[in-house]
Amino acid sequence: MSGLDLGQFKALIVRPTLGVLGLDGPAAINLLAGTALAESGLTFLSQIDGPALGVFQMEPATHDDCWARFLPARPALAASVRAIAGTATPRAGLMVSSLAYACAMARITYYRAPGRLPQAHDAAGLSAYHKQYYNTALGAANARRNTQFFQKAIDA
Repeated sequence: MSGLDLGQFKALIVRPTLGVLGLDGPAAINLLAGTALAESGLTFLSQIDGPALGVFQMEPATHDDCWARFLPARPALAASVRAIAGTATPRAGLMVSSLAYACAMARITYYRAPGRLPQAHDAAGLSAYHKQYYNTALGAANARRNTQFFQKAIDA
């Protein structure tokens, strides 16, 4: 199976997108790159047998909840996300065609989480954080097995 080049994805999509949001830094960059690997292998744009969209495999309900319950209270951040989206009213489907928008929404999902980001080079910690705050306890992700994806993200 082939997909996007991880190094290019991290350098050309993740790093600049998180920079626009002002939510960057090595830990966030590695977390987002690892999340895309764990969720879609940087290959799938739509979940097989499920509703999740984009390389970060975010469900439309999660996307919509970010816009309904979190971003309205943060107008400057919402404006940055809209600038990345290129539209005043971004829809969940945009996560399929815009890697930057999908990345921005994944970062917003993590930004909402109460837990502090793990250290940038802690693959196991990043994977556990992904499982707890992005995939959730009921999700299919396995933090131990997915540690390899976060290590690849760190190494890229």
